[in-house]
Amino acid sequence: MSDRMKTICFAFALCLVCSLLLTAASTGLKPLQVKNIQMDRKKNILLAIGLIDSRRIYQASEIDRLYKKNIFKYDTDQTGTIIDPSAAPEMAQDNLLPIYLAIDNNNKIISYIIPIETRGLWGKINGYLALQSDGSTIKGFTVYKHFETPGLGGEIEKKWFQKNFVGKKIVDQNNHFMSISIAKGRAADQVPEEKLPNYVDGISGATLTGQYLTKGLQKILSEYEPASVRFRQNLLQCRMQTDEPWCENEKEK
Repeated sequence: MSDRMKTICFAFALCLVCSLLLTAASTGLKPLQVKNIQMDRKKNILLAIGLIDSRRIYQASEIDRLYKKNIFKYDTDQTGTIIDPSAAPEMAQDNLLPIYLAIDNNNKIISYIIPIETRGLWGKINGYLALQSDGSTIKGFTVYKHFETPGLGGEIEKKWFQKNFVGKKIVDQNNHFMSISIAKGRAADQVPEEKLPNYVDGISGATLTGQYLTKGLQKILSEYEPASVRFRQNLLQCRMQTDEPWCENEKEK
């Protein structure tokens, strides 16, 4: 065998071994990666409702404990009815929207959280928006994944930007749906005073990120509006069922 052929065979064998090692590592680490992703999402849900402090470092076991104690996942249909996924397996998932309820020790809903997945400037923006049980006031907002430009649109992951959402409204003064919008700069300089409750300050130099996020939030909140209306009308009541609360839909008032 010529030296040239030996070199080619060695290179091929090296590439094959490296490929096998990378594949094995990727396959072996996948369960850990999935677990870390799930834990990060739980952490962001807890951050959205203020149950943990973003300045603290929490062990995974503590995050899991707080999540299991306070957060319960259900689905909501197009009428805003809260549905137990295990009680209605025959319903097509395409017709249901996931909703997370934060419930205290007295089985009282203190907040509901909806997942955010919308287009950004360079890719998808994923996060959670928490609303108070009044169905109109934002309790918190977090982003756990995005592809925005660091120092510009990437500021959507920073606490200073996210805290601007707290206390804002998704309805106008007449209790009609308005969603929440991101201003181009300081909201007080851009919009009339009566609309300020529906706007947050934008990020300097990241107008497009703000526009994409605004459109995404409007679309998602409009899809969840039937559920929000039920919260505004106080049509949900929770009771204990086995080891966790179950929230029933009362008749419309």
